[in-house]
Amino acid sequence: MISNCPHCKTPLKLGDAQKAKLQKALDALAPGKKLTIKCPSCAKPIMLEAAVSSKAKGASAITPPGPPDLSWLKEKALQDNDRIEDVPMALVLYPENEQREIVRDALEQVGYQVVFADTVDNARERMRFVSFACVVQYSQFEGPKLENSPFHLYMRDMSMQRRRYLFYILIGPEFSTLYNLQALAYSANLVVNDKDLLHMSTALRKAIPLYEEIFGPFMEELTSAGKS
Repeated sequence: MISNCPHCKTPLKLGDAQKAKLQKALDALAPGKKLTIKCPSCAKPIMLEAAVSSKAKGASAITPPGPPDLSWLKEKALQDNDRIEDVPMALVLYPENEQREIVRDALEQVGYQVVFADTVDNARERMRFVSFACVVQYSQFEGPKLENSPFHLYMRDMSMQRRRYLFYILIGPEFSTLYNLQALAYSANLVVNDKDLLHMSTALRKAIPLYEEIFGPFMEELTSAGKS
């Protein structure tokens, strides 16, 4: 059972009844699912998962996990504490069409200020002068194959001193929404299938707190050490 908030380190003062209720909720979680609670001190989300059974046995061959269950996405089954605050600017490389406006709306719903780039040169020029927190690219913005995209190569080869502060989102028909293993393979933080764009703001509310939970303490330590 967690005893301190991972964000502000404040002890979580839970009574016996609260602990029992929390443990019951954790025991009822489906495999791979997490329970989100809010820290009473800093109000940031804390994600909990059930302990792995000691009876679990390793498989003879390693099989990567499949895409996540998205049934909750269309129902927008998120808690009120899955909010994102103080998020600055987002750079979007997307063809000018109705889908681009859906992407804009989704980003603005979670607090981003959206800037569009019509060309790769324009995007790179903007990034020279603006500290974007988020970059969004449509996989076919520069042609049918993302692997041949100069901007994607630019993002992939960017120095980690800068890259770790950018939340990189890829959108396209080849992606499975919120499939973290696929995002990792493409050096991105989030992938979204374009058929799920109407639910993109919900996906962002799910993905960004998790990103901040994983990388936030590390980046805070870098900042404290003067290496940001």
